[in-house]
Amino acid sequence: MLFNSLEFALFFPLVFFLYWFVFKNHLKAQNIMLFVASYYFYCCWDWRFGFLLAFSTALDFYSGLAIDRSSTKRMKKIWLIISVGINLGFLAFFKYYNFFIESFAELLRGLGMSPNYSTLNIILPVGISFYTFHGLSYVFDIYNERIKPTTNIVNYTLFVSFFPLLVAGPIERATHLLPQVEKPRKFNYAQAVDGMRQILWGLFKKIVIADNCAFYANQIFNDHGDYSGSTLVLGVLMFTFQIYGDFSGYTDIALGTARMLGFELLKNFNYPYFSRDIAEFWRRWHISLSSWFKDYLYIPLGGSKGGKWMRIRNTFIIFIVSGFWHGSNWTFIAWGFLHALYFIPLLVLDQNRKNIDIAGGDRLFPSLREFAGIVVTFILAAFAWIFFRAANIGDAFSYIGEMFSKFSFEMPTIWPVTLIWLIIGFMIVEWLGRRGKYGIALIDHALTIKPLRWSFYFLIIFAIFAYGGSEQEFIYFQF
Repeated sequence: MLFNSLEFALFFPLVFFLYWFVFKNHLKAQNIMLFVASYYFYCCWDWRFGFLLAFSTALDFYSGLAIDRSSTKRMKKIWLIISVGINLGFLAFFKYYNFFIESFAELLRGLGMSPNYSTLNIILPVGISFYTFHGLSYVFDIYNERIKPTTNIVNYTLFVSFFPLLVAGPIERATHLLPQVEKPRKFNYAQAVDGMRQILWGLFKKIVIADNCAFYANQIFNDHGDYSGSTLVLGVLMFTFQIYGDFSGYTDIALGTARMLGFELLKNFNYPYFSRDIAEFWRRWHISLSSWFKDYLYIPLGGSKGGKWMRIRNTFIIFIVSGFWHGSNWTFIAWGFLHALYFIPLLVLDQNRKNIDIAGGDRLFPSLREFAGIVVTFILAAFAWIFFRAANIGDAFSYIGEMFSKFSFEMPTIWPVTLIWLIIGFMIVEWLGRRGKYGIALIDHALTIKPLRWSFYFLIIFAIFAYGGSEQEFIYFQF
């Protein structure tokens, strides 16, 4: 069930009505209803996935209780290892089994052997990387005595399976979401309106920007040998805006949907394409994943305490693991490795925390230095997206080689004028609204005259219906 589908357009209003008008003032009933709705939402992809989600949830719930009740550090660690081992074992099997088999066979062929092997026809459960990391953060936090485990399995199940974030994040922490699950929630009109506004902006990002960009990105990447260098550059730009519109659009819809139900989820994007260096980019892109790796991998490895060489080592580990998290393809590992290379100069020169504030501050335009930083960072990120998008490493290098060898300052063979203007307008709105939680969060303050404000909303709705691309599945559902 996609957020941009007719099924969800029928599903969510029903959930909203039952939640606020039938089960209002009954926290337990609300949570049970949301738990049932979440499992229905998830099982719409494949009902068999629900059993794996339920098993993972039960494993972490009881592991958390066992860790807390264990009297010795050794027993606590045993229960932690059991939970982490089984969770990562399932993740490795479903997501990486064929990758490991094929990679090992390729290695043997490189050594002159002729391995006889077979792969499995494995269906990847939607969102397995996301809900696995939800559960792992819970048991890690209990083991490190940051939280006490909940004894209410319904509340914990809702924390893991809450449908707005279930299949593509953000990756929530029990310290943030579980207290919201456990306390009564009252309908807040202003909060609901703000949620609807964020959903609208997310739909615009997904349907108008991402889905249209996907059409051209797929066309150019799939047949890149047939196009000029300038057209290949356009293909990279199309995918660059596709993946941002797609993933941040999903996040906006998820956060808006949750807000309409009285929940505040973690912010996952903070205008990353306005970053002035790669370190800032990673503080603004997929924030929940970056912070997860920082808290549960980078810091346990020693963080920044062991000098520059340890920081460099840990940085490479984080980025390579982050790339591997995204999928079973060497392209993702290359993407992570490339970002680590981008990051190292900032680390060596102690410049990785230089740009903390928002680009441009309260000014309408950024300074020349800020603008140059934004452009360079955008180019670096866009170049790395080639590896993320390519089918394999060879295809990525082929694309890059053709892009440079065939480049000339001529108009691309493909030039979608309307879409380019829509992207420009989209980025202008995001720039003007960059101090808000999402692009149009501050529109009430910017357009104080109600008819102007509503005209702006109707313009977005018109664009969704008039310029919406063909329905595309969200990119991050595959992770």
